[in-house]
Amino acid sequence: MAVTESTAARPGRRTGRAASVTDEAIDKIRERIVTGSWGPGDRLPKESELAAELGLSRNSLREAVRALPHLQHAELRKGDGTYVSSLEPDLLLESTGFISHLLLGDTALDLYEVRRILEAAAAALAAARIDAEEKAGLGRSLERMRDAHTVEELVEADVAVHAIIAKAAGNAVLTSLLASLSTRTMRVRLWHGRAADDALDETREEHRRIYEAIVEGDPELARATATAHIASGERWLRSQIAAGGSA
Repeated sequence: MAVTESTAARPGRRTGRAASVTDEAIDKIRERIVTGSWGPGDRLPKESELAAELGLSRNSLREAVRALPHLQHAELRKGDGTYVSSLEPDLLLESTGFISHLLLGDTALDLYEVRRILEAAAAALAAARIDAEEKAGLGRSLERMRDAHTVEELVEADVAVHAIIAKAAGNAVLTSLLASLSTRTMRVRLWHGRAADDALDETREEHRRIYEAIVEGDPELARATATAHIASGERWLRSQIAAGGSA
């Protein structure tokens, strides 16, 4: 039986009849994906069929379908219709990275707090799951960090080290979350700040401790060293905020 369109705006959602109906349409399409009615790569039914199935007007459905690619739920293939996206974590969490770039002040500190939890978890998992190839890659990236002469080179090595650890953790969602929360902009600011504080060697040493704990297969030591490393960056950010900096 067809479901009638609701005109009630939901708390925290866009207001107005057109907006609420479009949101409702998106929710109904998302429900089909979540329940497995449509899987990754499946083609959505024709507009007229889908509107009838969901109990929506074609105009409301059309607006919802247009929004799906922006939400990374679906992709529009010109001349071929709309398909459910791959639904891979890195795709679905893509917008988180954009938002992370905009966080400032106390909200940026909140982000660091989350990173401290997740980076520690990733390091602990990596210590238990890392393979020989990943150990070798981690060692090479650490050498690049040790030999780096510019902030740009340090940032490149830093990104590589944390990416290998996240991958070695063996959890695709955790890997994608860390990639979206650990923005390059913040890394550049942090390394410039550490350089200004004459603390580059200290930061390199923090990474070395994490590396040794992981290659030795000690999850709890890896967790502790990763926590200490992120906490160090967090302290720097707090000092910048307290001094009225723009970090």
